[in-house]
Amino acid sequence: MSKLKLRAAICALSVGLAGPLAAQDASTVVATVDGVEITLGNMIAYRQSLGEQAGQMPPEQLYDAILDQMLSMTTLAAGRTLDDADRFYLENEERSLLARAAVNELSQEEVSDEEIRAAYEEAFGGFEGTQEYNASHILVETEEEAQALLEELEGGADFAELARANSTGPSGPSGGELGWFGPGQMVPAFDQAVQDMSVGDLAGPVQTEFGWHVIRLNDSRNAEAPPLEEVREQLGRQILNTRIAEQITAAREAADIEMSDTDFDPSIINDTSLLGR
Repeated sequence: MSKLKLRAAICALSVGLAGPLAAQDASTVVATVDGVEITLGNMIAYRQSLGEQAGQMPPEQLYDAILDQMLSMTTLAAGRTLDDADRFYLENEERSLLARAAVNELSQEEVSDEEIRAAYEEAFGGFEGTQEYNASHILVETEEEAQALLEELEGGADFAELARANSTGPSGPSGGELGWFGPGQMVPAFDQAVQDMSVGDLAGPVQTEFGWHVIRLNDSRNAEAPPLEEVREQLGRQILNTRIAEQITAAREAADIEMSDTDFDPSIINDTSLLGR
C-alpha cells in the first residue's frame, strides 16, 4: 500500500468512529508491513530520537517523514536477524535505557525547602566577600603609544572615544569596558595594577603578553553571597545530583560484583574484529 493510500485508509477509518479521531495510545497500529506492526509508540519514540531540531518541521510534514522512514526501516529489516555483534550493542542500549529511567525517577523527586536552606547555609554561611573591580582599558602595541594616550587622558580626553579609536583589544568597540572581575581573573601584571588603584584612577603603561595597557578603574565593590532565591534552582539540582551519586554508590555496594582474574591489555577495547566485523 502506498503512503498516500495508507493515510487515506486511516482517515476513512476515523470517519466511522466517534469524534474526529479514534481513541489512541502507544499501542495503536499506524501501519503494518508484511504483518509487522508499526505503532504510534514506535513513531513517537523515533521522533524523540531526532532531537529538538525536528520540532521546527510542521507536524503533518514531520509525521509523514517519520512514517515514511519507519516503513523503509521495517521493509529493509524484514527477514533479517541480529548477529552476535548487534546483540552486544542492543544489550548496552537496554542497560543504558534502564539506567536512565532510574536516574529520571530520582530526578523527579521533590527537594524540600529545608534541604535547600541547609545547602545554602553550607555553601554561603561563612561567605567572605572578595573585592571585585570594574575597569576599562586601551590596548596598544608599544609603550610609546600607551604613554601618549595616557597623557591625552590626563589632559581631559574621553577614555571611551580613545579606546574605540586606538585599542587593539576586543573591548575596543565598547569603549574599552571590561565589566566586573575578581582578583586573579586577569593576567598578573594587569591584575596587580588594578588592585593598587583607587576608583577613578588611571594607570599605565602596563605591559602584559598582549601588549601595553592604559587602565581606568571605574568602580569597585565587595562581592556578597547571592540571595537564596537566585541560587535555589542550582542548589536543588546539586541536591538531586548528590542523591543520584549516593544511589549509584549504594547500588554498587549492594551488588555482588565479581571481577575476572584475566589480565586484559587496555588497547583491546579498540579491537572491533572481536565482534566479528
